Amino acid sequence: MPDEARLTELLALERQVWDALLRGDAAADAALLNERFLGVYPSGFSDKAGHVSQLGDGPSILRYALSEARLLDLGEDRALLSYLAHYERIGTGAAERMYVSSIWERSGGGWRNIFSQDSPAA
Repeated sequence: MPDEARLTELLALERQVWDALLRGDAAADAALLNERFLGVYPSGFSDKAGHVSQLGDGPSILRYALSEARLLDLGEDRALLSYLAHYERIGTGAAERMYVSSIWERSGGGWRNIFSQDSPAA
């Protein structure tokens, strides 16, 4: 698959993760994450259950936009997607920005996010 097509496909899946955060849809979030998911965040490490649990009380963000997307091919069935996220968390009233890097892995069930790291933007 050409890089541009894969970038478009994985960015659409990444937006589905953000849409799940926007709707508070834990089931949709869980469906997009690999069972071995590892998240690395300013607050520490997270597994799949931890990522999904943030939606236990409903939506976690009010709005988001993704820009500056880049793709690094890691093989036929793996790719690293990096981008800049602009978003607002519920209850903060403040716009935030962070750089995100996500590794997506393809298996029999399609593409799943296996790793994500968030880095606050200066």
